[in-house]
Amino acid sequence: MDRRWIATGLVGITACAVACVLLWPRTERAVAVLAARDDPAALSDIQLDSALRNDPGLLAREAEAALAAGDIDLADSFAEVAVARNTILSEGLRTRITEAVAQENSVGRLAERFAGGLVTGQAEDAAGLTGVIAGDLFVFGDIRDVLREGKHVVMGEDGDRVILGLAAAGLAVTAATYLSAGGAAPVRAGLTMVKDARKAGRMSAGLSRWAGRSARDLVDAPVLQKALATGSIARPDQVVPAVKTAFRMEKAGALVRVAKDVGRIGKRAGTRGAFDAIKFAEGPKDIARAARLAEAKGGQTRAILKMLGRGAFVLAVGAFDLTLWLFWALIAAFGFIVSIKTTTERLTLSWLRRRKAARAKLCHAAISASPAVA
Repeated sequence: MDRRWIATGLVGITACAVACVLLWPRTERAVAVLAARDDPAALSDIQLDSALRNDPGLLAREAEAALAAGDIDLADSFAEVAVARNTILSEGLRTRITEAVAQENSVGRLAERFAGGLVTGQAEDAAGLTGVIAGDLFVFGDIRDVLREGKHVVMGEDGDRVILGLAAAGLAVTAATYLSAGGAAPVRAGLTMVKDARKAGRMSAGLSRWAGRSARDLVDAPVLQKALATGSIARPDQVVPAVKTAFRMEKAGALVRVAKDVGRIGKRAGTRGAFDAIKFAEGPKDIARAARLAEAKGGQTRAILKMLGRGAFVLAVGAFDLTLWLFWALIAAFGFIVSIKTTTERLTLSWLRRRKAARAKLCHAAISASPAVA
């Protein structure tokens, strides 16, 4: 019986020790991820470390794919991540990225993209965004959007209230930008980027729903209808004051805060980085987290978002799943301790029994060998 008890205890110790060894990597990662859940930069670092450990050639392949797709900005972002992670890219790949960036930033290409943004109101990069913002600062872009979407809304048609609200907010913020000598420029840029993302279908479904709810009551339709009755893009001096009257600034706080955060992302990660964040974010809290990530990672942000998606700034795995790994690790550790305690007790008890039996045997032998008492 003693041997079976001891063998059972040893089996328990071995099984719990093996479980602890197997669970330790996941448990260590779960602890690190849970500790970093409110720090987007640290959270992305943990996930990048894991991804690059499992696939050392990931950065080189992604940079090659970005170059092949003509996305020079993204390829350069991967090169920045490689430098930050002490990952060596081939000399040929680094040279091609450097040459492509130089060509992309040539005066002719910048002027072409600026003009495209100014005329079309859509931007792909910082130069195009500068053109879009230039048009918005002269209010033509916002008036164009207000006239187009506003007429749909006042006629009861299916107009885009988000673009209407953003354009109306843009008219109000543009005036503040001039009055503050550029102090409101980040908000102005953020509004432009959010509006452009909405037009191009780059906004996530969750953020679109939130923006739709936020923009629903931003504009007073009857007042706007009067403004549009005689309004024309050729007469901004008449349209702008009327639209500003119809715009309810007191209801625009949340939308303006999101625009400000998008402006922060664009400033540190570039226009395309801001568009990527808008594509992955499901609400204003995600945008705020993405802004913190961009401020910490700068030009690396696009590459991080490409590899990790929304998981770059929020927990991709549920906190419950991570907590479950911790729970099983604690169970295994507890079982290991209990098994050691139980096995030690059984060994001690077995030793005491054997010692007692040995003493009894000696006593019995001594009694048997002594002369019989007459």
